[in-house]
Amino acid sequence: MDFQLKDKSVIVLASSKGLGKAISTEFAKEGAKVLISSRSEEDLAKAKAEIQEVSGNPNIEYQVCDVTNKTQIEQLVQKAVELHGTVDVLINNAGGPPAGTFDDFSDEDWQQAFELNLLSFTRTIREVLPSMREQKSGRILNIASSSIKQTLDNLILSNTFRAGIVGLSKSLSQELAPDNILINTVGPGRIATDRVASLDQKRADQAGISAEEVREKAEKNIPLGRYGEPEEFAKAVVFLASGANTYLTGQSLVIDGGLVKAL
Repeated sequence: MDFQLKDKSVIVLASSKGLGKAISTEFAKEGAKVLISSRSEEDLAKAKAEIQEVSGNPNIEYQVCDVTNKTQIEQLVQKAVELHGTVDVLINNAGGPPAGTFDDFSDEDWQQAFELNLLSFTRTIREVLPSMREQKSGRILNIASSSIKQTLDNLILSNTFRAGIVGLSKSLSQELAPDNILINTVGPGRIATDRVASLDQKRADQAGISAEEVREKAEKNIPLGRYGEPEEFAKAVVFLASGANTYLTGQSLVIDGGLVKAL
């Protein structure tokens, strides 16, 4: 299948590690011109070199960007336009907020989670829309969590704002369709990333067991019997954000090995 991504301008947020890096690597393999971003220039330089080596694609650039910083988001999109003339694909991504229950968090915690996991997506979409509207084409993927289908214990901040991403995407799918801009939300289940390992460790500490035991227990509830690999998640994202996807928009999908039972 031709994903029609060669020389396309792609921005991937929070992409020096984890899912963002895996997604960037798959885009690079398809010949896209990829702009990666995160808060650490050191991590970005390392990721750029690794993505170029794995993909054989030299068209990887980076920009330091804290997704909670409006000015840095504007500068990120400006750089993509300066480098590549436009933005064809936006992958919105951000780290998860702290784990905890309702009584654990203050107003400040709620505000920080809002800025990290919802307002950042809104701001970045706003910045890329002029390019996409001008060319009457674009793909936007919002990376959320499997909690968009079924809430997760001890993750009330994430559960709340990931649901907001779904509402944003669904509403925008209606508004942007006349310009052939497709937008979808994708929720990873238990994918083997540092974030999931950190959550497993926290659960292990609370239960007085090892992180390996937590993982083994979790894997028993996954029909495919294992955690997903970042590359597996990334390949699905790349299809949805590619020219091969011409009719799927406004949807919320989970990639979780069958874990979520809710419709």
